[in-house]
Amino acid sequence: MTNKIIGIVLIVIGIALAIWGYDVYDSATSQVTRALNGETPMEAWLGFIGGAVCILVGITRLK
Repeated sequence: MTNKIIGIVLIVIGIALAIWGYDVYDSATSQVTRALNGETPMEAWLGFIGGAVCILVGITRLK
């Protein structure tokens, strides 16, 4: 039972991280930086990758 709760919590955290990463990626500052340098902020990548990892670990906990 505890593994399922941990899995659900990890999935929720992963979704929140992915949304946060997208918000950082889509911010006005990030758009200007991408237009000038072509670089994506590290916070956006951390949100995307961290969210994906949390979701995958959460899914494996549910099984």
